Order: sequence, then structure tokens, then C-alpha cells
Amino acid sequence: MKTAPTLIFIVEDDPDVAHTMELTLQSFSFATQWCRNAAELMRRLRAQTPDLCVIDLGLPDMDGMTLMQHVRGVSDCGVLIVTGRAHVSDRVMGLELGADDYMVKPFEARELVARIRSILRRRQSPGPAWQSNPAIAEFSDWRFNPANNTLVSPNGKEQVLSAAEADLLRIFLSNPNRILQREQLLGHREPNSLDRSIDARVSRLRRKLDDGHGREIIKTVYGAGYLFLSPVHWLNVRNQQGEGDGQ
Repeated sequence: MKTAPTLIFIVEDDPDVAHTMELTLQSFSFATQWCRNAAELMRRLRAQTPDLCVIDLGLPDMDGMTLMQHVRGVSDCGVLIVTGRAHVSDRVMGLELGADDYMVKPFEARELVARIRSILRRRQSPGPAWQSNPAIAEFSDWRFNPANNTLVSPNGKEQVLSAAEADLLRIFLSNPNRILQREQLLGHREPNSLDRSIDARVSRLRRKLDDGHGREIIKTVYGAGYLFLSPVHWLNVRNQQGEGDGQ
């Protein structure tokens, strides 16, 4: 049985840039659809789900960051940001809001293909054990549910982490009491000049893990990386449900 080609939505208001991206991706057997603006993408998403969206931040009818948040709310597709903005803060914000990767204009065609393949590869790869065996992590009186990115503080206050914060916390929870270098915390994304963006993510996660008692859970090991200090216990959700049903 022949499988459908991978579908990429290209959200780009410059026809020449969009045409170049389409030709490049089609030459590598990707199916593409061009959306000239945010409104067109939102209409298409109501009828079809792509494997990945390439989103230009500088759209005429909506800021690309806002559009990306909309995409994340209605679809689980991959997101690659394409931007001409030179500010590091813009790109860091994009990653924190849930983008899988970013590219800065101008870029080479082969880099576009490589970035898209990398995103698709890691999204299709088997997840960690907790994905097939749902579990809740307990650490230092905190609870984290990876199924819905919910973090509960020791005093019972509940908050939902962003996709970037949740991904980072999962890495720490899977590697307690181990020094992790920035490259390891970046996951499969290739290290580059924006590696320092991981420091911003760690800082945001630390603020979310502040219980008001000054307990340090994520320690900076200068010259080496970061260390998650707390022991982690995984509570099996299925087992808990089964025990509850039997009572």
C-alpha cells in the first residue's frame, strides 16, 4: 500500500520565497501547500492536518508568534519558524512558545530540508517509557504529569507548563543527579550560536519550581551544565486506577 507523502504547509507572504521553498521540498518528495497569510493557514487547518508548518514570523495579518500559538492549540504538527529578525530574543521566544526549530533568512535549500527532516524524525521516533506506561513524577513534594504538562506545587497550586518547559523538565526528570550539558538539554536540535537559549528556558523553569522556601532543585554547574538535585519517583497511573477500582 502506497503511503501518502509528508505534507508541509508553508506560511510565507513573499511569493518568490514561498515558490523556492515549494520547489525545494517537492524535489525531495514532500507535498506542499502555500498559505499566503495567517488567515489562510487557519482556514486550511480546519479541514486538513499537515505533518509540519513552516511559519514566517513577519506575516501581514498576524504576528507569527501569535499564529504559532494558535497552531499549537489546534494541531500536533511540527513547527519550523523562518524569520528575518536578527534579535535573539525573538527566536528564543519562539522556541519557548513551542516551535520545534527555527531558521534565519537567508538560508540554503539543503538546510531547510535538513531541519524539516530532523523535526519529523524526532517526532516520529519512539518516546520514553512513560509514554507507553503513563506515570506521574514526584520530586521534592512536586508532581508533574507528562500526559498534560501539569505541574502541581507542594501547596497544591496547579499550573500548565509550556511545551518547551515541559520538554526540558522531562529531560531533567529522566536524568536526576546527573550533570547535563546544554547540548543534551537541547535534545536533537543541532547546537549553534543560540545554544544560550537553553539558559533562558532553565531560568523560566526554575521560576515555575519556586515554592517560596528557597529550595534549589536545578543547580548550575559552572563550566559543565545543569544538575537536577531531587530524587524522582514515578507513580504508575494505570496501577493507581486499578487499585482504586478494586476498593
